Amino acid sequence: MKKILFIEDESALQRTFEEALKDEGFEMISALDGEIGLKMAKEKNPDLILLDLILPKIEGMEVLKKLKEDEKTKDIPVIVLTHLEELEKVEKAMELGAKAYLVKGEYSLNEVVERIKKVLGLK
Repeated sequence: MKKILFIEDESALQRTFEEALKDEGFEMISALDGEIGLKMAKEKNPDLILLDLILPKIEGMEVLKKLKEDEKTKDIPVIVLTHLEELEKVEKAMELGAKAYLVKGEYSLNEVVERIKKVLGLK
């Protein structure tokens, strides 16, 4: 079973994703801030990380940078899932090594799940 770490500070959104991902055969782990997210990425070794950019403690872009600098987490694919649409954010995230940049309002839950499958090579 593929394990997804969702670093997102909105618990309602986490619950929604958890149900959808479970239905697709994934296990989901949640982190409500960037600090916990980084710690869990190292401890739980997820197959993929869904990352919001607007986070308490350590913001998402810094989390992405630290994930990619760490030998233990650098190869974990990261999909950024955020409300931020600025082109410079998209470019920076992709430069740092994100596999995809999805704007929350522009993708349905099913489309995000399909993108996860694609990045994991399941499609």
